[in-house]
Amino acid sequence: MTYFCRNISITMDIIKLFTSSGTASTLLFLSIVGIVGIFLGRVKALQVKLGIAGVLFAGLLVGHLGARPNHEVLHFVKEFGLILFVYSIGLEVGPRFIPSLRSNGLKLNLLAIGIVLLGLVIAASLKLIFNIPTPVIVGVLCGAVTNTPSLGAAQQVIAEQFATASVDVPLTSMAYAVAYPFGVIGVILALITLRSIFKVSVNHEVEKYQAEVSGLSGRLEAVNIKVVDKSLIGQNVDSVRNLLKGDFVLSRMLRNNEFFIPSGDTILLEGDYLYGVSTPARYQALSERFGSLQKTKETEITGALGMRQVVFTNKKLAGKTIKEIGISRRYPVNITRIFRAGSEVMANEEDSLEFGDTLRIVGERQSLDEVAKLLGDSMKELSHPNIIPLFIGIFGGVLLGSIPIPIAGLPAPARLGLAGGPLLVALFLGLKGRIGKLDFYMTPSANLFIRELGIVLFLACVGLSAGEHFVETLVGGGYMWMVYGAIITLVPILIIGTIARLMKFNFLSICGMLAGSMTDPPALEFANAMAPGQAQATAYATVYPVVMFLRVLLIQVLVLMFL
Repeated sequence: MTYFCRNISITMDIIKLFTSSGTASTLLFLSIVGIVGIFLGRVKALQVKLGIAGVLFAGLLVGHLGARPNHEVLHFVKEFGLILFVYSIGLEVGPRFIPSLRSNGLKLNLLAIGIVLLGLVIAASLKLIFNIPTPVIVGVLCGAVTNTPSLGAAQQVIAEQFATASVDVPLTSMAYAVAYPFGVIGVILALITLRSIFKVSVNHEVEKYQAEVSGLSGRLEAVNIKVVDKSLIGQNVDSVRNLLKGDFVLSRMLRNNEFFIPSGDTILLEGDYLYGVSTPARYQALSERFGSLQKTKETEITGALGMRQVVFTNKKLAGKTIKEIGISRRYPVNITRIFRAGSEVMANEEDSLEFGDTLRIVGERQSLDEVAKLLGDSMKELSHPNIIPLFIGIFGGVLLGSIPIPIAGLPAPARLGLAGGPLLVALFLGLKGRIGKLDFYMTPSANLFIRELGIVLFLACVGLSAGEHFVETLVGGGYMWMVYGAIITLVPILIIGTIARLMKFNFLSICGMLAGSMTDPPALEFANAMAPGQAQATAYATVYPVVMFLRVLLIQVLVLMFL
């Protein structure tokens, strides 16, 4: 009897967890939404997956079925998740942000800004024409462009500036959830439409892109120069390095059919071959100046020489330049490439090495182990979590996001908020890499984990908050929000996509730019599935930071204009 009573008591306690609104119950609901949503996002329909958006719909379902979480706990978790999400994004794209603005990157960003501004104008026009409540049109705009941080910024300014007004904040989440599905697939439909209108041959675009410079700074390729020009004959290697700085990085030399690593005072003889790396954009200039230049097969490292990838994990040397470390002076080796934050760059003596960089080193095989030991090459050090810089960055981001930004004509100042502040700080820290002895490196796996955790928590909270009244709102006229959202999604990207194509942009780059301007990862996945290569991802990463910053700031302007 006692055993039976105990079982009943345990059962009642479990049932109470699902029917109460305490902290434990809220965490339970968040876990359920996270599990169901992630599985839902993996389901593929018509070659499209919801991805992380599945968490939002799982939250709506759980909320509709009767989950009643603690709203104070939910609010904290939502804001913290948003901070983690945008901070990790900023750290990842920060190193590529300024370099991406060069060349076509500036044009791509201008086109993406056009999409942002057009969407804002259309949303404001719909608001005035159809007298749509401000919380609704704000949520529709955020959902139509699938931009979660802007939703967080909008809800924050509504809650702070209009706490005493009769403003239905949950309406923003519901409108966001209604407009979000078409926001996800709308970009994909637009890509298909543009491809049809312009009769694009994807294979031709791939060939065209591969013939151009890959990325904004050019892909690195192994090449060699035959010493026949008088400007090279008789020069020592240090002089040649200075002569070729920025155009060619020397890795080794070939003389009398034998490879060797030259010292700085090695004199070049006629018929020597200089082996190293350069970019296609520099080939013509190098050929015009020095004559014979040809591509090198990657296998052309033989005899006593070898090549090795080394992970730079020596914190004592972090931040120092290659010249300051003096690797080439101390060992018969050369650093030819630096892989950092998804980018590959030519290694110059003035380049500083940062914790987490991967270095390609060519040199005498017996010295490679010693060089690797000097530079660290420790996966244990690399995988160790870098927690202090993370919280320093979040601290600075929250402070920056709280600074009021007066804008003429608005009743209250805008703020970067908990989305824009951490994002801007993370972009800066990601670009700088370090401040003094403090580095802000985060392993790709750690960054991805924090980003995924943050967005799952945020979307789960949004769904749970809006789920209770979602269906009745949809049936009671909310279906029109889908129409408004479709207009905001399609019109800007079709207009700007057409302009970009008329400007002779590669269609693959256009796909990446459109997906990035709508911060739509599923659209990027669809674009990547059309053709292999980096054009789509490069364009996506190029416009993403500017677009994210503008959406977070301008959504607040829209709120303050109409409330």
